Amino acid sequence: MATDEPPLHGGAPVDSARPSGSVEQPTEQIPRVTITRGRVIASIFFVVGVVVFMYFGLPKLVGLGDTIKRLREGNAWWLGFAALLETLSFGGYVALFRAVFVEKTSRITWRASYEITMAGLAATRLFAAAGAGGIALTAWALRRSGMEPRLVASRMVAFMALLYGVYMCSLVIDGLGLYFGLWSGAAPFAITVVPAIFGAVVILVFLAISAVPDDFDRLVAIHSAGHGWRGRVARRLATVPSAAASGVRTGIQLLRTRNPGLLGAIAWWGFDIATLWACFHAFGASPPKGVIVMAYFVGWIANTLPLPGGIGGVEGGMIGAFTAFNVSVQSAVVAVLAYRAFSFWLPTLPGGVAYVQLRRTVNRWRSSGTATPETPLASAS
Repeated sequence: MATDEPPLHGGAPVDSARPSGSVEQPTEQIPRVTITRGRVIASIFFVVGVVVFMYFGLPKLVGLGDTIKRLREGNAWWLGFAALLETLSFGGYVALFRAVFVEKTSRITWRASYEITMAGLAATRLFAAAGAGGIALTAWALRRSGMEPRLVASRMVAFMALLYGVYMCSLVIDGLGLYFGLWSGAAPFAITVVPAIFGAVVILVFLAISAVPDDFDRLVAIHSAGHGWRGRVARRLATVPSAAASGVRTGIQLLRTRNPGLLGAIAWWGFDIATLWACFHAFGASPPKGVIVMAYFVGWIANTLPLPGGIGGVEGGMIGAFTAFNVSVQSAVVAVLAYRAFSFWLPTLPGGVAYVQLRRTVNRWRSSGTATPETPLASAS
């Protein structure tokens, strides 16, 4: 029986009508994430606890005293500019979403795109699932819009590949640029060259994954038929490289279209970094731009930790990176905390409202019929 509620995971529906004894056709699965009442409560308590420590405990440890008072002393014009820059960053995220998932014939309007992306960002910020909460919610909304599960899986991978392709390229370019003196700033090997090597390896791995054959999962399904539980495990595992390869190829295909909306990937990161830059200026500090970019990306690596929105880990990572770049720890703490007030809370509160609005939008889609409204660019590769 169909339901309007988001599933507790992002997996594709199971075809219960499949004849017994037939070869199970593999499908590309969305990462699973369970959302329970206990998890919500634990996330809220964790966020509150970390916020209290970060804004009241940590500053006293580094000699800043009352952080709230210090934050109030920031230049209001620069802080207002930071809020504007962060808003533009979210605009870039919405533009990228539409460039990847939406075509002219889609029922996903700009308003629906805003609701899906903001609700997804709020889920990512609030649930300690390394971003899987936002992925699952986005996949649910796309399925409700009429998009096929395999296409959703492929496009989700393409979206993440495009978004984090910018991240990895930035690590390589900025890290090597700082180390070889192409732009000003300190250049510790550990947080310039090492992250650059990491970014280069990730890029090469994903390019190699794109070479996995289109029918890899089908071939595994054929050869593993009749092998009991081992065959089922093999078929399940085969969907991972197949989904990744299809998504990366789709991302490359999208780049070839030169859709200006794809610049949203650069806007998402660029305006967010500019928000951090503006926060430094709000408190009278101005580290070299190359240092701000590198410390930002190194700090955001902590977002992969199982922490809601990376809170606590991202702040610590950025502050530690700035300290390694010889930036005053006091300046780094107050600027990073001001930045995170924008980057964490600015999408989270409206994102909760967007989730409620998205539920209503999905209900309207459901009441208007079940015809598939879009076929973005091409079917999954």
